[in-house]
Amino acid sequence: MDLLALADFNLVARHGGFGRAARASGRPKATLSRRVSELESGLDLRLFERGARTLKLTQEGRALHERTGALLAELEESAAAIASGGDKPRGRLRVSAPLLFSQTAMGKLAAGFALKYPDVRLEITTEDRSVDMIEEGYDLVIRVNPDPDETLVGRILMRDRLVVVAGPDLKRPRGDRPVPSVVRGQGDLSPAWDVTARGRKARITTDPVLRLSSLIMIRDAVRAGVGVARLPVSLVSRDLGAGRLVHWGDVDAPPIALWALYPSRRLLSARVSTFLDFLKEAFPSGTPEELAAFID
Repeated sequence: MDLLALADFNLVARHGGFGRAARASGRPKATLSRRVSELESGLDLRLFERGARTLKLTQEGRALHERTGALLAELEESAAAIASGGDKPRGRLRVSAPLLFSQTAMGKLAAGFALKYPDVRLEITTEDRSVDMIEEGYDLVIRVNPDPDETLVGRILMRDRLVVVAGPDLKRPRGDRPVPSVVRGQGDLSPAWDVTARGRKARITTDPVLRLSSLIMIRDAVRAGVGVARLPVSLVSRDLGAGRLVHWGDVDAPPIALWALYPSRRLLSARVSTFLDFLKEAFPSGTPEELAAFID
């Protein structure tokens, strides 16, 4: 297989068209078109569906791009590292991270990484939705309890757990009388929360009086005395220690795991490996207390 033609194919696939690829690379559009056509002839496959104004990868073209694009990028990085006399990470690094982790820790982490590795251009996008790493061009995705994905591998950065907390002036009702609660969005419809406090099981019946989209907003509302809430212990540990919040129990639920995910391939780029090592240094034990240290 012609590696130069394969590189031109990936260039066009990455930019979504011959014209955009030509402008980005400074290569003639006709040359790119010819090279891709030669690759298609050599493979006896149609890699693009060509319309009057659109260019779309075929199923075979998408599979080829997903399997070879990252490998070619690694070859380019290796050649650049050898030419520069070392393996110092450099280039663009795109990361998708969840909202709460970004709001509490990622700003400080990104700044520390940028100061330590000035040749890497780090880009952080904050979102909780599932993303297609290849399609959307991410090098690394950080997610909470992600669904299994055979195309991705990863490692756990840290573990957390949910606790029920309330302001110090809110009295816990007796029996099954409902207590005002603050919940996240429209998804939390549970009328009662099962908790463990001091080794004993209990159930807290709730009456949602506020629905908020951010866990930090929920924490602030609970601080103000509106009601109880289920929150990660990392987010509220300082408030518990200072007496601004009171612990009503640990939620009986699976533990929270924060994962770093990347495409399942044998080799990782120097940028991704370095960023993973940097995160490991920040969370050496992976405990909620280590994340709490980033929270003001």
